[in-house]
Amino acid sequence: MSDSSSSSSEIFGYVAEFSSASDLYHAAEKVRDAGFRRWDVHTPFPIHGMDHAMGLGKSWLSAIVLCGGLTGSFTALVLQFFTQVTLYPTVVQDKPTNLFTVPAFFPVTFELTILLSAFATVLGLFTLIMLPRWNHPLFNSSLFAKFSNDGFLMVIEARDPKFKREKTKELLQEIGAGKVEEVNY
Repeated sequence: MSDSSSSSSEIFGYVAEFSSASDLYHAAEKVRDAGFRRWDVHTPFPIHGMDHAMGLGKSWLSAIVLCGGLTGSFTALVLQFFTQVTLYPTVVQDKPTNLFTVPAFFPVTFELTILLSAFATVLGLFTLIMLPRWNHPLFNSSLFAKFSNDGFLMVIEARDPKFKREKTKELLQEIGAGKVEEVNY
């Protein structure tokens, strides 16, 4: 195993600082066009259009929440129909419960839909953003501490297929990064 391959396995990636939101936005477009897939930006405030500049699509979280909600609705309706129509028929005001009593079943259906949607949101979000993670290599970066105050940062991870140690650093410098810091595990 050569020295360069062993050192590249220890690197997490590069953190690059840009002077303004506009510079970061244009740099994001250039990194996207260069074909990188494992990278992110960190800013003290949201930048309008950054998702488009990064080439991000719609999140899968809404589909996960929809599945949770549909599961809640279906479960509530099945349980209510099974127990009150089939297993223990309920007679109210001399009228038996039947399949057309949906308004009576609406409150429980609504509540279970909301409950399972909320659970799906939390579990789906944790899964998509890979939490819990107790420590992240970016926390070792001196530049990363600035992003929540006044820094406009871009992080390109070494696990990206397009990542080449020197070429990636040169690309970041070419697109206007003021400082580029290597982050190790």
